[in-house]
Amino acid sequence: MWILITVLLLVVPALALAILRVIRPNFRFFWLIAVGGSLLAWLSAWLWLLRLPLTFELPPWQPQSLFTQTPAFLADGISWPFAVGLLTLALGIILTAVVRQDLTDPMPWAGTLTLTGVGVLAVTANNPLTLVLVWAALDLTELFTQLRSVETPEASERIVVAFSTRVVGIGLLIWANVVSVAGGSRLDFLAMPAEAGLYLLVAAGLRLGVLPLHLPYSAESKLRRGVGTAMRLTSAASSLVLLARIPPGSAAQSPLTPYLFILVAVAAVYGAWTWLRAPDELAGRPFWAIGLAAMAVASALSGSSAGAAGWGAALVLTGGALFLASVQQVWVSRALLAGALTLSSLPFTLTAGAWNGGAPVFPPAWPLLLAAQAMLIAGYVRHALRPGVRDTMDNHPAFARSVYPVGIGLLLLTALVLGFVGWDGALQVGNLVAALVATLLTLGLVWAAPRLPFLNPIRAHWIRPSGATAWLDGLYRGLWALYQSLGRLSDSITSALEGEGGVMWSLLFLAVLIAFMSQAGQ
Repeated sequence: MWILITVLLLVVPALALAILRVIRPNFRFFWLIAVGGSLLAWLSAWLWLLRLPLTFELPPWQPQSLFTQTPAFLADGISWPFAVGLLTLALGIILTAVVRQDLTDPMPWAGTLTLTGVGVLAVTANNPLTLVLVWAALDLTELFTQLRSVETPEASERIVVAFSTRVVGIGLLIWANVVSVAGGSRLDFLAMPAEAGLYLLVAAGLRLGVLPLHLPYSAESKLRRGVGTAMRLTSAASSLVLLARIPPGSAAQSPLTPYLFILVAVAAVYGAWTWLRAPDELAGRPFWAIGLAAMAVASALSGSSAGAAGWGAALVLTGGALFLASVQQVWVSRALLAGALTLSSLPFTLTAGAWNGGAPVFPPAWPLLLAAQAMLIAGYVRHALRPGVRDTMDNHPAFARSVYPVGIGLLLLTALVLGFVGWDGALQVGNLVAALVATLLTLGLVWAAPRLPFLNPIRAHWIRPSGATAWLDGLYRGLWALYQSLGRLSDSITSALEGEGGVMWSLLFLAVLIAFMSQAGQ
């Protein structure tokens, strides 16, 4: 019941904001309602720790012969850090909104609260039916929002293609459920058969843009920092939680695991390298998500559920802090460096359990994964310390100057606290050798970045402006063109058969069929 209470603390204020916007457009306390709802929901999630694990299940659907499962939710040591991360992100978005938007327009906050409520349901889903329903709601919301934010047919086509890849991910999750039922067991995320693990891993990897490597959504979106950040990170968290549910060692049993390690390592390097050279944090946001998601997939492949959950929570908390930092302030920029510590996998950090799996990492993938981790951290440091490109605090009132740092600080503080308490990956020493290697590589990159030109941002080669064709998407555009060609061929055949010559073609096919049967009879 606690899970439902937390979600209602988000949805009810969102509904109140939408109603008040219509009946009392001059209402002066929209922002306070949004802050109050998000703060109460955030505090309620911390109270979950008193009674973990928490379960909540809806009444059985009818007929029960058709619906063998009903939507069920579980808050435990894996889903709790995701839920807390999303709730902290929502609170941070609303607190930092004082320097980004007009406080008389409540609809972005209502959207953020609603998205977060759906995200909490996604990360606490306890069976495929629940997760499929929530995934579909998130995907449709993002599809319609993205289509409204672009203007060219090419950009709209990219969004539809990205949506199609997510639908395939949903199909793989459904197939994993079918495989489980065929084996005589129901698929839920507490007692999952090992043979379903690989399907779940590929489903999550496909939705995250890692398997195969692709952008899971359009890079040309003009969405704002607040709602855009909530949508991006909530969608990523809803897929990453599935990786943390995969049974340890199930992926290692597959002969495809070495090849998956290489594909994931290549995706991690690509995402991290592009993030490192991105001109700003918002342009590099899709590649930040790909890089961190690839690290989470690698942890899941090695059997570390806590590692996958740690990378997922770090993606939301440290990424959220950076993407919401829209105003230049010295102490905020310095505080953002705590996010680099969170990503380092050093002992007692959020990602310390990244390489603690029971299965070994495929040896050729080790150098690539460590290099990707170093580039992700170095890119984070560079974006956090970018001088002179953000707005300054001098342009905002004293109230905003006081509230804004609290929103950023809550995200960073939560990331640090999760290294010590509350979930299955807390108080981990981790793989100290791997953490030290990644840290040393990071220090080398931070030192070399201002000295080596090829480490500096070059927009024309890596982050294409709107309307340009990214080289990464060449293969997928080719496949889409092939699909369109087959569609045109099918339309031509259909027109020929349904037009005035349809009868003639039918008689011809009938004559050929009769001749073939006559020859077979002889």
